[in-house]
Amino acid sequence: MRAAEMLGEPVGWRRESTGAGSAGGEVVADVVAAALHALGVRFAFGVVGGGIAPFAEALQRSPIRVHHFRHEAGAVFAAVEAYFRTGEPAAVFVTTGPGLLNALNAVVAARWDGAQLVLVSGATTASRRGRWAVQETSAYTLPLAALGESHALFDYAVQLADPAELEEVVRRLRTGLERPAGFVAHLSLPLALQSARRQAPFAAAAARLESPGADPAAAARCAALVREGSLVLWVGHGARGAADAVRALAERTGACVMCSPRAKGIFPEGHPRFLGVTGAGGHVHPETYFSLHRPDHVLVLGTRLGEVTSFWSPRLRPARAFLHVDCDPASIGVAYPDVPVVGFVAEIGAFLRYLLQQLPPHVPASPAPPPLLWPIPPAPRAAGPVRPQLLLQAIQDVVVDGSDAPVLSESGNSFAWANHHLRFGTPGRYRTSAAWGSMGHMTTGVVGAALAGHGKAVALVGDGAMLMNNEISTAVAYGAPAVWIVLNDAQYGITDQAMRAQGLAPVETQLPRVDFVAFARSMGADGVRVAEEAGLEAGLEAALAAPGPFVVDVWIDRTEVSPVVARRIASLEAQGGRR
Repeated sequence: MRAAEMLGEPVGWRRESTGAGSAGGEVVADVVAAALHALGVRFAFGVVGGGIAPFAEALQRSPIRVHHFRHEAGAVFAAVEAYFRTGEPAAVFVTTGPGLLNALNAVVAARWDGAQLVLVSGATTASRRGRWAVQETSAYTLPLAALGESHALFDYAVQLADPAELEEVVRRLRTGLERPAGFVAHLSLPLALQSARRQAPFAAAAARLESPGADPAAAARCAALVREGSLVLWVGHGARGAADAVRALAERTGACVMCSPRAKGIFPEGHPRFLGVTGAGGHVHPETYFSLHRPDHVLVLGTRLGEVTSFWSPRLRPARAFLHVDCDPASIGVAYPDVPVVGFVAEIGAFLRYLLQQLPPHVPASPAPPPLLWPIPPAPRAAGPVRPQLLLQAIQDVVVDGSDAPVLSESGNSFAWANHHLRFGTPGRYRTSAAWGSMGHMTTGVVGAALAGHGKAVALVGDGAMLMNNEISTAVAYGAPAVWIVLNDAQYGITDQAMRAQGLAPVETQLPRVDFVAFARSMGADGVRVAEEAGLEAGLEAALAAPGPFVVDVWIDRTEVSPVVARRIASLEAQGGRR
């Protein structure tokens, strides 16, 4: 039986490979491509090179849609955002040596964000290892213990030595992708193996991993604690699939709700029980509420409570204990080691459904918060650079409220302004990756979101990130309707502001002013410059109306300090970063 048949896929799409190997049997590259498609992969992003060429060719003639990028990191970031846009795992293909190493920063971001993707890289054929092959990728040249084995970089990694290993590899990939958490895998394929043929029929067993769900008895124990006193919900990105249950729990218990930056929209930000966003770029409202009505328990749903989410603020501690629910036991109880915690390892949606069954129709309500007053932007001015507060209000009106496009915020000031000012009523409209915080994540990830979502995707990015890594050329090649809103202040804004706030002299933070409209047009995209506040809405409307990739070059007032700077400096100083 052919690989595609065994995995439940049609075989008509696949012609015979021209790869090397003895006659008969299936080519390994074809088997892997068919297996990835059967595992739910619909998009592949990467950069072709000699060390991965046979596999790239197999992908190209498979049903998987292949997109060739300009840099491997951009390809991985695009795969991450394609996953979060569709919920389907994505594949990445890279060649040997620098191709693999270029991808690693984005791989770490994927792991931190909980994405699902399979990285397939080339490796040097065994007979050439240690002999200085071009871009040699072997134990002689690279730390394969980190790159080719399951390790901190990957949930699962393997370098194939024989085609007979494929059944076990596919079984492990399937099991990993069926977990409720993220899964980042690395499959290293030596060049000769990609073109080799399997003599035995491919026969991967259709093993299935049932979701761990939740233990009703554990939910009953949690319900007993919830009934004992006041409660606040702290919602994280891991609860994005349980938005309805989160809202039902808040309304059943009368609990107030606060969220991490990545969880914006899981609980409606206009709801009267919403306290605000915690952490970087967040609001003072949660801490103000805790100072007046410290809850007995804080029910933590799908967040590690790390620095970006909490700044480890002592003002957000419950009076009695955290009740922490997460499918990853390593996330529970680590951020606040001096606070009691009752942990529940479970899929959050299933756990909340059991929890709701254990609660009476009406639970005594926690104290109601005063209304959350969202920041009010200043009045528009006739001339001068654009203040970020006015830009964010225009994005709220035109993009968030006026379209269904997802908004992706880049690390740095872009992320801080977006967290603080934008308001979402539904999950899945906002994406940021602040915990790893790699520059270039959303300047390239927006292309993956647009391609996989078959529609507009809007990124709010800084000029420094845009210059570091962008995939405008790729967006043009595939007609991706990606939009970049560039906060153009001719500097590394957050670094400049943070160093000044610490009393340090900024080190080379200034940049030559870039004309990003000309930059975009040089690659076949279009754009508009907005240098005054009166032009904001027209510029954004032009971007949404454009059929292809579009850049909105906003000349920002660099004197406006972002909402994250003071809290980030305080956190750095607490970690020993005093001058």
